[in-house]
Parts: sequence; C-alpha cells; structure tokens
Amino acid sequence: MPLTPATLTRHELIGRPVRVAAASNPDLVGIAGEVVMETTRTLSVEGDENGASRVWQVPKGDATFEFSVDGQTVTVKGERLVARPARRTERTGDSKWR
Repeated sequence: MPLTPATLTRHELIGRPVRVAAASNPDLVGIAGEVVMETTRTLSVEGDENGASRVWQVPKGDATFEFSVDGQTVTVKGERLVARPARRTERTGDSKWR
C-alpha cells in the first residue's frame, strides 16, 4: 500500500516529520521534529530547543499531530494512533485498522 495522506495512519511513523498542533498539555503544542520512536501510547519527537537536540515524549491520545506527506500537511488526531505500532500497520487479521 503506497503512502498517501489517506493511508498515513497505516504506515510506519518513525522518520516522519511531525508537529504537535494541539494537546491537552499546552507545553507540548508547537513541538516539531522527526518521530524517532513510537510506543502504544506515545510518540518520541526529536527536535531542536535553543540550539540543542532534544527528544520529547508526546502522549498520542491527548494530542493532534501534523505530518508532512508528499508536500502536504496531514492532520491526525492522536487517538487514531493509539495502538501498538505493529498492530496499527498490519494489513490482515483482526486489526481494527483495516
């Protein structure tokens, strides 16, 4: 399945540019960088803060993310991403992501 804005949530997110567009914790809004790790409930985003590299743990369920795909900005509510990455990206079986 090719990566398109419509299929983004079914693909690997590690390495994708991302920005936190909204979050229940206002300190997380505006964090931007690259997804470096993903767990069931969090995205780890590496970016710059005051000229130094930093990694933030952003809870998926409490945030809205903006990903860049083919020059387009795709907005995804984090609750759509709350799942083990392997389950979220699988194509068959009992995955709710079919």
